[in-house]
Amino acid sequence: MIKKLFAEFFGTFWLVFGGCGSAVFAAGVPDIGIGLLGVALAFGLTVLTMAYAVGHISGGHFNPAVSFGLLAGGRFSAKDLIPYIVAQCLGALVAAGCLYTILNGAGVVDFSQPGAFATNFYGEAVYNGKAFSMGAAFLAEFLLTAFFLIVIMGATDKWANGKFAGIAIGLALTLIHLISIPITNTSVNPARSLSQAVFTGGLAMSQLWLFWVAPILGGIVGGLIYKFLLQRDTAEITD
Repeated sequence: MIKKLFAEFFGTFWLVFGGCGSAVFAAGVPDIGIGLLGVALAFGLTVLTMAYAVGHISGGHFNPAVSFGLLAGGRFSAKDLIPYIVAQCLGALVAAGCLYTILNGAGVVDFSQPGAFATNFYGEAVYNGKAFSMGAAFLAEFLLTAFFLIVIMGATDKWANGKFAGIAIGLALTLIHLISIPITNTSVNPARSLSQAVFTGGLAMSQLWLFWVAPILGGIVGGLIYKFLLQRDTAEITD
């Protein structure tokens, strides 16, 4: 069990350090910055690379919403849920601490604006002058996490080609970020939201509840949809 928890710790660390780090350090660099597309790809690459690095050890959740969804879908044990979530949150927090330390080393730390330090938000006009309501943000996070779980469960199904599961999951997360960075800065992962909010406080902390509740509910619904509406059983295969 301890190896599984370390795998979740390091996998979530890499997700936050790589995904949020790309947003903090590389997204807005004039002329050579990676922009929205680059940040979305960075998040996808973190999951893709860690899925192959440690996914065979822990299942490669790296996300409390994924753990809840896999539990609802019958792919995960309830007794492991809390330890996994603790490991994921610790990995995310340590990664955020490293990002904060590096950022502070440049003497430029201003968390006064919504979305600073790759935090999530709603009701704030951060991109293109559009401020999405709490309800809109909740729906986006809910739906995207639900579909993320459907992709995860489908790609890792025993009838699927498991060799390509990491690619499908990583690209799904990239697509999710392409859709929702302008809406909420994209969470679909409570641990990732927690880690950045802890270091910024203020608005990010006050809105953190949404980025736990919506992804977890979405993950559960996605897991249930796949289990009861999409998953093939042995009888279907033999018919």
